[in-house]
Amino acid sequence: MENQEESPADEQTFTPPERGLLHIWHSAGRNEQLCPERVLLSRPVLQISLGEHHGLLLAQGGQVYSFGELLWRDLSIPVSAPVLEASLLGKTVVRVAAGGFHCGALGEQGNVYMWGENTAGQCGQTERGTVTNITVPEPFPVSVVDSEVVPPVVVRVVDLACGREHSLALSAQNELWAWGSGCQLGLVTSTFPVWRPQKVEHLTGRHVIQVACGAYHSLALVRSLPPQDSNTQNPPKKTERGQSPHYSLTEKEELFTTDDAHYCPLGVELSDALKNETSPRRRGPRQRLHPGGISAGSSPGSGASSCSFSEDGKPNTKQKNLPAGANLEPDRHSITQIDGSPKARSLSGWRANKSSAFSDELELQNLLEKLSGQSLEGHHTTWAGDTDSLSSHTSDDSYVSSTPSSDLLTSSYKEDSSIRRQTNNNSGPSGPYSSSPVCLEEVRLCLEKEKQSLQGQKSSSLTNIHQKGKSAASRRRSLPGTPTHGSPRRRRPCACRPSSGRTQAAAPEEADDGLPSLETEVWSWGRGSEGQLGHGDQLARLQPLCIKSLTGEEVIKVAAGSHHSLALTAQCQVYSWGSNMCGQLGHVNSPVTVPQQAKLSDGLRVWSLSAGQSHSLLLADGDCVQPVLLYCGQQQESMSVQSERGQQSRNQRSPSRVESYTVRPTLLPFCIEMGYISSVYSGGQTCAVLTDHNIMGFISAIHELASRERQFYSWLSDIRKVLLTPLRNRESVCPALGEQCAPLFFSLCESFVHLSTLIGRHATSLSYFLHDVQGRDVTSLPLLTHTEFFLDTYKKYCSAVGDFQVMGGFQSLHKLSLECLGSQWTRLSQLCVSDQSVSGDVDLVSLLYWPLQQLHQYSRVLLKLASCYDVLTVEYQSLHQGCSQFESLSSSLLRRKKEAETTFVFWKTHSGKTTEVLRLPRRRVVCESSNRSLTLQSAGRFSNHWFILFNDALVHTQFSSHHVYPLTCLWVKPVTEDSSGLYAIKITCPEESFTLVASTPQEKNKWLRSLNQAVDLVLGGGGQGSSPGLTAMSRTASYTFTGDERFKDAQYTGSWLAGRVHGRGTMKWPDGQIYTGNFKNGLEDGYGECMIPNKVLNKPDTYQGQWREGKIHGFGKYKYASGEVYEGCFCDGQRHGYGMLSSGKLAKTSSSVFIGHWVHDRKTGYGVYDDITRGEKYMGLWQDDQRHGSSVVVTQYGVYYEGTFKENKMSGPGLLVSEDDTVFHGEFSDDWTVNGKGVLSLSNGDCLDGMFSGEWSSGLKVVGMYTKPGIYETESKERNSVNRLGQYVVPAAQRWICVFDECWSRLGCEAAGKGDRTTAWENIAVTITTVRRQSPDLSRSHSKVLESLEFIPQYGEPVTTANYDNIRRYLTKACETPHHPLGWLVETLVTAYRMTYVGVGSNRRLLRQAVLEVQAYLTHFYSIVRFLFPELPEDGGMIPEPPSSPTRRRHSSNKAEQGSVVVVSCSSLLLPLLLPRLYPPLFTLYCLQEEPEEAQYWERILRLNKQPDQSLLSFLGVQEKFWPLWMSILGEKKQIVSSSKDACFVSSVETLQQISTTFTPSDKLVVIQKTFEELTVEVKPMLDGNFLWCMDDLFPLFLYVVLRARIRNLGAEVSLIEDLMDPNIQHGEMGLMFTTLKACYIQIQQESTV
Repeated sequence: MENQEESPADEQTFTPPERGLLHIWHSAGRNEQLCPERVLLSRPVLQISLGEHHGLLLAQGGQVYSFGELLWRDLSIPVSAPVLEASLLGKTVVRVAAGGFHCGALGEQGNVYMWGENTAGQCGQTERGTVTNITVPEPFPVSVVDSEVVPPVVVRVVDLACGREHSLALSAQNELWAWGSGCQLGLVTSTFPVWRPQKVEHLTGRHVIQVACGAYHSLALVRSLPPQDSNTQNPPKKTERGQSPHYSLTEKEELFTTDDAHYCPLGVELSDALKNETSPRRRGPRQRLHPGGISAGSSPGSGASSCSFSEDGKPNTKQKNLPAGANLEPDRHSITQIDGSPKARSLSGWRANKSSAFSDELELQNLLEKLSGQSLEGHHTTWAGDTDSLSSHTSDDSYVSSTPSSDLLTSSYKEDSSIRRQTNNNSGPSGPYSSSPVCLEEVRLCLEKEKQSLQGQKSSSLTNIHQKGKSAASRRRSLPGTPTHGSPRRRRPCACRPSSGRTQAAAPEEADDGLPSLETEVWSWGRGSEGQLGHGDQLARLQPLCIKSLTGEEVIKVAAGSHHSLALTAQCQVYSWGSNMCGQLGHVNSPVTVPQQAKLSDGLRVWSLSAGQSHSLLLADGDCVQPVLLYCGQQQESMSVQSERGQQSRNQRSPSRVESYTVRPTLLPFCIEMGYISSVYSGGQTCAVLTDHNIMGFISAIHELASRERQFYSWLSDIRKVLLTPLRNRESVCPALGEQCAPLFFSLCESFVHLSTLIGRHATSLSYFLHDVQGRDVTSLPLLTHTEFFLDTYKKYCSAVGDFQVMGGFQSLHKLSLECLGSQWTRLSQLCVSDQSVSGDVDLVSLLYWPLQQLHQYSRVLLKLASCYDVLTVEYQSLHQGCSQFESLSSSLLRRKKEAETTFVFWKTHSGKTTEVLRLPRRRVVCESSNRSLTLQSAGRFSNHWFILFNDALVHTQFSSHHVYPLTCLWVKPVTEDSSGLYAIKITCPEESFTLVASTPQEKNKWLRSLNQAVDLVLGGGGQGSSPGLTAMSRTASYTFTGDERFKDAQYTGSWLAGRVHGRGTMKWPDGQIYTGNFKNGLEDGYGECMIPNKVLNKPDTYQGQWREGKIHGFGKYKYASGEVYEGCFCDGQRHGYGMLSSGKLAKTSSSVFIGHWVHDRKTGYGVYDDITRGEKYMGLWQDDQRHGSSVVVTQYGVYYEGTFKENKMSGPGLLVSEDDTVFHGEFSDDWTVNGKGVLSLSNGDCLDGMFSGEWSSGLKVVGMYTKPGIYETESKERNSVNRLGQYVVPAAQRWICVFDECWSRLGCEAAGKGDRTTAWENIAVTITTVRRQSPDLSRSHSKVLESLEFIPQYGEPVTTANYDNIRRYLTKACETPHHPLGWLVETLVTAYRMTYVGVGSNRRLLRQAVLEVQAYLTHFYSIVRFLFPELPEDGGMIPEPPSSPTRRRHSSNKAEQGSVVVVSCSSLLLPLLLPRLYPPLFTLYCLQEEPEEAQYWERILRLNKQPDQSLLSFLGVQEKFWPLWMSILGEKKQIVSSSKDACFVSSVETLQQISTTFTPSDKLVVIQKTFEELTVEVKPMLDGNFLWCMDDLFPLFLYVVLRARIRNLGAEVSLIEDLMDPNIQHGEMGLMFTTLKACYIQIQQESTV
């Protein structure tokens, strides 16, 4: 650890750094006698902060050094040998701040360290034990904690500022925190000191950019709120610089408030007797004892002489953080001199391209003489009347008694809260005060006394005489928050937010786009005895209050001296206010209680500033690149200032104290010798600067860029103020410019504002960059990070000027300017460069094109910066790329400027009504054929053809008619020269083609090149002259058809190919029809979506699906306006093939669904019709939309009919079965109407045979014979009746043929099995690939499935047991996505099956048909799979084992034992794919069929399961040797006793219960097999090792397991397995096990209970 006393300044072995060089000097001497002292450190200095008698240095690496009077350590350190703060080593300090007598440092992680004097709590809570230290000798961490959130969080601080008795911290959330004592904290508290940092609630919700501390006041730079008028009451609008009904450039809504005098600055409503008076407060002197025993006392007005300010310090206020940009609209007041006239800035610095460094001594001398002469011309000696200090007041109002340890807040926040919160926003406390509470009554008495002494008088120190004459509309925009309920801490959103009515038109990006905001406000609070708060009075303010006169002035930086304040604007102007006793304000304007502009010599542009105790230091651009220093303050050396510190008589003004100063800032000559100054600092009576050496011209290039940009912004602001805003304000601007040009002028103004605001923000950003040039990467320059933003803004501006010029607007604008500007015309001519003003006249075109010159300057400076880096570095590449981009844009915009000038001349030459129609703002002339260089082929001898090529269209003019061909839909092709000798060019348009003939080969090449370039440009290309014939044949463009019969008046936007609609696009017809999808050769082809309006129903038809040659063709979904929805196949615009039609949702007719086969838009073939309203479902054949042929009808009442239909009626023989099993078999003549012979079989077996007539539901007439069967005939009769079901049904193999045909069609086959296999696989791959490309919103799993299906498997090789599994996996994946033809097939079959057998179709008599239908599915499906994989064997065929080594044979011996070969059947391969989806409706039918037996089975199950295990085993006849003796419960073995229940064979029972969770018969059989295996495992421990089951032992035991499993619907499970199991395993081991289960089921039904 280094000793504090040693300093690197003494170590001369280090080479002085090239950057961050520190120069420091005393501010009170004469300029010619000043000699800045250079402080030599081994590291570059990053930042300085100066207190009243001490200072802090921040060096590279985060090291902190102190110098000066360190009273808290009783040390005096010379600046030449600063002492290292050893305790901060390793903390990586990034910022330091020096207060009056204390210090602060900010760590890299946002942690705060404070040390120094702590009498007022300015160092925060630094308790050692229980005693708070008066001084803190070493840096101590201070935690900034937000306790309002739960849990409390530590706030990250990004900036610090310190005053005499307070400290402020700016958080990363742009909120302000304060601690210390006094009203300058801005806190809502009555207890001082404030030891812990507290949030300044009145700025909560505002974006604080920068903060500065004076001795006893504080300043904050705050981003303006976006415009809002919700909190204003009848806000009057003030029109500034032009209002127009068309476009809004600048607009303000000022907040109307009551006069400040109506409220006491304490926030308490005054009585009627006091309402009209506010006056400066008086206070007494205050003594403060410093740790070193030094009396530091005199604050302003304490009786000290006008320059006795040795104790009044100022913390560093230089800010390095870049505030984010806000609203881009700079709405500022006019920048005027004291006489109110605007200053005209010259462009001499731009015209003369000077070197970045001074070339010789003569030039330097001339500059110094010029600047010094201008600065010293007003040099005079001050007198008592113009110091505007408290020393010049009379004794009556110079003092106010104060009580120790008191503050004005004590009672003001404890009484009437509602009144207080409504009134504390207009004025602060009534005067400056110490940190001592004065009771409210004392304040009232003081106000009454002042009222008597000031009656009839007007004090210029209290009232801004310039502000009084303004109307209520010019009141302040921003007022402090005025909470209406609750404390400000609890209610963060204030009831009275600052209001702004500015338009957002000039804000292309948000404030967080990385560029500083120009939309700012300055807020101040604290003591105001010297007017340093800027509110027009000398009252104190307890909370932050916006300085209304600076709102809209684009303030970018604030600085606070001891008792004065400075603000720097983006236009390089300085506003100052407060104490001016030493000339530190830079002007002698009155009053000093409001911001006034400092007097600056012409050509000087200030870009940084700092304020000390009684002086100000400004950093400015001069006539060269190197910055110059300007000084405001006393010019005479102070005589023994330190010895005279202390109390003096209030009225004493010693002659030796009379100081001389200038009326404007003075140039400091020695600044040129220092080099390139990057930052200035002030504090106490000390000044300091940081400089950089110009290595390889890098620093000078950065300064040159920043200086030019600031000069450019000043010029733009003046042009806007002098020219554009006055013209735009004129009511006559629209009539004068005309209907066409007026909107273009407003657009020009708007784009000018965009450009101006961008340049202002860029200039501000560059100023910030210069402050920290050694810590910044050159690639972070805004020109490189925001390149596209700059290019886009310049392009829009150039287009706006060109459009206005083309339409002839500048002629009218020139006349209007002469009428409107008057005396301003001369000032405008002064802003022009030499070629823009001729004999006093102004060339407005050249003037407004002048900003484009800046692009070349950008390119030049970036190239100069790039030369400082090696070619291979990232910096060089970035700078070189930026240079190329700006140079390229500069050349491009200059070409566009020339094109606009040429076009203007063209229109001027060819003026007339016929051509005026073609004149458009964005249109530029490329070439024209007025010299008969181009004509139409086969044109008449006397015909007149004039072709004009614009940048957007080719115009063919013949006499008075025009044909306009947009270039976006123009195809150019050169005609090969043949024997005819014609130099021809073929032009193709969407609706016509023609050939142009040139007079010479040169003319042909010229027109061909021009046409191709123009087309290339309009299509977004570079327009670099595409070779003839190569301009894009395929493109995207918009076109409106006029002559095409089908597309007449339709507007198309999309892809084209050689003049025809081709690719994806959108076609919109005038009647509202819209098609969006694919086109081919001018017609709809491929997938598309169409909306066709239905005028009758006032709703559109919509279609989504496939098209071919302009017609609906393929699979799609059509939604009719009537509410019907058809989803299925189409052919030539008609429903044809498989389809499903749903109707009834919006129609008045009955609700129904049809699914089946269509032929030429009619139902023909097999289909299912569900009449939802009537509760009937028809399953059968159709012909021409009528039911015709074999069919089945079921109703919701359980009636089942099968038979024939003719012409939509039941006609012919049929079979009808009712819910109670009554069966009628006979002749039908109409729906449910019997007429003819028949047999009626009752449920009890009785028969009625004869002639029947009548309707089934209402009654039948019978003529016949009644038969009662014998005892032994019942079963055979029932069997016969059941067997008769299905004889009239459509065979399962003939159903849904249309679905399989569509699948074959998707594979590219004309019919089943007729097609090319390779083509089929290619169609599959194309379909999957197309879906993947056109469906970006697919899930990840679905996308992976499609990706795997894109690859075509090896379908031609022989199938073995090895690759058979690959085929199964492929089919499984294919069926997972409906985009695959097989997946679509499965999905459609499932839909059809569910439509058939769900709902009314859940009739148990349909079970046999449902099972046969599943088997038919498998057969058809397998034929398609065999087509794709031809090596698969037929159904039931065998797959041989692949040839393998003996080793593999040994490993697979187990499999060989089970079955030597794999038998392939359609059920084993495809049933796992289909049955899980078909299972719910099929299993429901099985349950309905087995319902009676199931009821009997379940009743037995419930009864038998009531018995304990041993009792049940005994009942079932299980031998005792199989009875388990022990059971395991949670790993514990427990003995089974006679009362145990559900304890035996638990594993087997649980395994068998899984049969209900499987779907396919094979899976169910595997469950049965596992149950037997588990049973064997559980029995083996009780028996010998060589145990073999016999059925006598196994059956009772398995019966026990089935009983305990309690499987619901076991009969349905058994029937399903029996019907659908693979026939190959019926007689094997699994077949035997299944038979055992079936036998158990039957046994349980017949089992008698105990």
